Amino acid sequence: MEKKYVFDYAHFDSFREMDEMDRELVERARAACETAYAPYSNFRVGAAARLGSGRIVTGSNQESEVFPLGLCAERTLLFAHEASDPHDPVVTLAIASVPGVRECYPCGGCRQVLLDVERRQGSPIRIIMAGDCSASVVGSARDLLPFQFEL
Repeated sequence: MEKKYVFDYAHFDSFREMDEMDRELVERARAACETAYAPYSNFRVGAAARLGSGRIVTGSNQESEVFPLGLCAERTLLFAHEASDPHDPVVTLAIASVPGVRECYPCGGCRQVLLDVERRQGSPIRIIMAGDCSASVVGSARDLLPFQFEL
């Protein structure tokens, strides 16, 4: 039996098309790229999340001398947040990179961790994947990983 997987997403050719709160989150993700430690890949990624309380938290990718060991920006942000304030849910998470010629999409590991956080908090996480000039937005990590790992 053949089945189809279909999902909705929004695409913005210009950040001016986005609402102010989403633009602010993208700017915070871009700023978080400055704290990235990426001497091996030279690909700096920043993430910013707006929490249910309205507070914004950030993270950046961190590489190790034992390359490719390290953490992506999304996992750095989510793990630190879950360890320090798990009762304030993540509502929206933005990802940006330097260089940012194309939109920055989460890797498979980050997609799974985003799903794990959605399950724990009991609500979806909007994800904004930004490039230098454009962005795509999905309403949930489930949209990015249709076949999820579950224990």
